Amino acid sequence: MSGYKQRVISLTKRSGQTFGFYLRVEHGEEGHLIRCLEMGGPAELAGMKDGDRILRVNGTFVDGLPHSEVVDLVRNSGASVTFHILDEASYKQAKAQGVNFSNPQNTPAANGVAKQAPKPKLCYLVKSSLGYGFSLRSVNGEQGLFITEVTPGGMADGAGVKVNDRLLEVNGENIEDCTHEQVVDKIKLAGSIMFLLVDKETDRYYQNKAMKIGTWFATTKYLPHKPRIINMTKGHDGYGFLLREEPKQTGHFIKDIDRGSPAEKAGLKEMDRLVAVDGKEVDSCSHEQVVDRIRRSGNNCCLLVVDKDADQIFKQGKVSPMLFLEEMKDSKSPPSYTEAINLPAPVQPAMPVQEREEELKPKLCKMLKTSAGYGFHLNGIQGVHGQYIKEVVKGGAADRAGLEDDDIVVEVNGVNVEESSHEEVVAIIHNSGSSLEMLVAKRSVYYKLKAKGVTITRLLLEDKSYVQVHTADTPQGSKDKRHHVYDRPETPTDLAKQRTPSVSSSSSEDSIDERL
Repeated sequence: MSGYKQRVISLTKRSGQTFGFYLRVEHGEEGHLIRCLEMGGPAELAGMKDGDRILRVNGTFVDGLPHSEVVDLVRNSGASVTFHILDEASYKQAKAQGVNFSNPQNTPAANGVAKQAPKPKLCYLVKSSLGYGFSLRSVNGEQGLFITEVTPGGMADGAGVKVNDRLLEVNGENIEDCTHEQVVDKIKLAGSIMFLLVDKETDRYYQNKAMKIGTWFATTKYLPHKPRIINMTKGHDGYGFLLREEPKQTGHFIKDIDRGSPAEKAGLKEMDRLVAVDGKEVDSCSHEQVVDRIRRSGNNCCLLVVDKDADQIFKQGKVSPMLFLEEMKDSKSPPSYTEAINLPAPVQPAMPVQEREEELKPKLCKMLKTSAGYGFHLNGIQGVHGQYIKEVVKGGAADRAGLEDDDIVVEVNGVNVEESSHEEVVAIIHNSGSSLEMLVAKRSVYYKLKAKGVTITRLLLEDKSYVQVHTADTPQGSKDKRHHVYDRPETPTDLAKQRTPSVSSSSSEDSIDERL
């Protein structure tokens, strides 16, 4: 491999996220190719380029392996994977010269499939009359503050705190650059505290990978109060609860649960705050949007809720309860939950035309880039104008902003892109910095508006002539929605009918690609 410099790239993804590229084999091309990099995804941010060849996965030489085995190696790596890669030109030149890619001198020390990444931990402590039951120490020449003298049976011991754990956050605030005295003062002033901690093994793992440790990697298993997953099957009178917006409180709350109803039997409680519907966070949604999401669930619905105690704990630590949901999906989830999030859209009798008509309006989606990017894939067909959204990451920036699979992109940052090429749209997104604004429309809405000869602009967001309103059987001005509102039969949306695995725009009959 003299003269051909391999690049070593380590990628880490959050649960529900991909590594942000397609791994392909293509007719007429040698090797395992990197294609269709997701804008702002882990792979692109780490420096992967289109056409790069993967030579090793976690130290295992893969250039001569069947494609399916390479895919399995990557997928079995869990949340982190390390690649040895070579750019396209160097790979082709080296192949032409008969270079031996598997030269032992290039083999890294680590070999085989990486185990599941260790997790930092969230620990919640309430001060007792005897204090918290631990001490803090700092070591000269060693960065950080460490737990010591954990009292057996004390508050810290019961909360999962261990001797030699390193303290990273106090109540959602990073304290790694604070002095010993500053951290002690923060703890003394609090009646309860949420810690983010790492043990030695976990600390070493992330340091070796030069990765910043944050709550997004943490386990919630030590917390005394956790979110709850509620699976319900609709009864003849609906689910049997009200969804309300409470005065002076932020969020969507459960009220007036009917005795013996599906909601009561599933464990829903009065004043639970609704966090997610079928795996999608609803904090940023309006009351009407949440009601619509539940209605679209058909006869089965999966809710993520928090009671008052769990809500307070997660807010104190500045942690989204979605972290619990993602952790459950990574572990052995209860079959009922796994089935709930994978239920196909129910096929139901068609509604009368006047009730079935959907809002003929686009959506304006505003996003702030996170460390994981925007969390979507932009698809297009080579040589054909028009771009559409695919692979929206649950809980990511795009998902929270309201983007959905198969949405057609109309504007990016105020610029109409309907006639732009894929490369031009990608360039606009790349140049947008840390924020992005997209005007999109559901595929069905887009073509209906086009058929009417309507130009799709932001003006339609306020144009009431294209909005079909369905009123609920509730008093005027009330935010309550009794769930029999959802009993109205519904024709599955185009999105539900068309939700199939995403296929890259560059795929062909002579290639195989895998989304990673």
